[in-house]
Amino acid sequence: MAHDNSYRIGNIDQLTALFGAASEASLKKEVDYIHPLYRPLIEASPFAILATSGPDGLDASPRGDPAGFVQIEDEHTLLLPERRGNNRIDSLRNLLDDPRIALLFLVPGLGETLRVNGTAHISIDPSLLQRLAMHDKPPQCVIVMKVERVYFQCARAIQRSGLWNRAPERGEMKVPTAGTILAGLTQHQIDGQKYDRELPQRQRDTLY
Repeated sequence: MAHDNSYRIGNIDQLTALFGAASEASLKKEVDYIHPLYRPLIEASPFAILATSGPDGLDASPRGDPAGFVQIEDEHTLLLPERRGNNRIDSLRNLLDDPRIALLFLVPGLGETLRVNGTAHISIDPSLLQRLAMHDKPPQCVIVMKVERVYFQCARAIQRSGLWNRAPERGEMKVPTAGTILAGLTQHQIDGQKYDRELPQRQRDTLY
């Protein structure tokens, strides 16, 4: 389908005219460190979205653990444990090429989210690994983030999505299972039913 380029926004003046100027509150809420008023949002969050950039493009992936899993080393430093997963290590590979990083913290039941931007490096310092261990199992490595920008995001997106409303049962959702997706993408080289059948136990066995 062809699109009329005359409707394309192509510069900052057009964009500003479309949305208008930012409010005073939206500008003043940004700081360059972990303010004491922002600290509780990080400590209460069991889930965050990690964004990175690399030679193959952008990547955003989920991170989660019990609330407070991202530790505040000091007002300018966050520690994010990297636990076992599928070994794609997309985010980590990106950080080797481009240290820029962003985290979006979510707190269940809370409309506001917290956005933290900065740069990061990967560490295997034994003392950090031990500090961030879960069930006596240390993470594979730790992302050490230097904080540069911090601000909260208003609740409108969460409110519009109804994210914290009652979660539907699996049977109510018209979405394919992981096994169905893999079977379809591999022309059934992967047995989808077997994958789905074994997945819950495999996840329990490899959570940490």
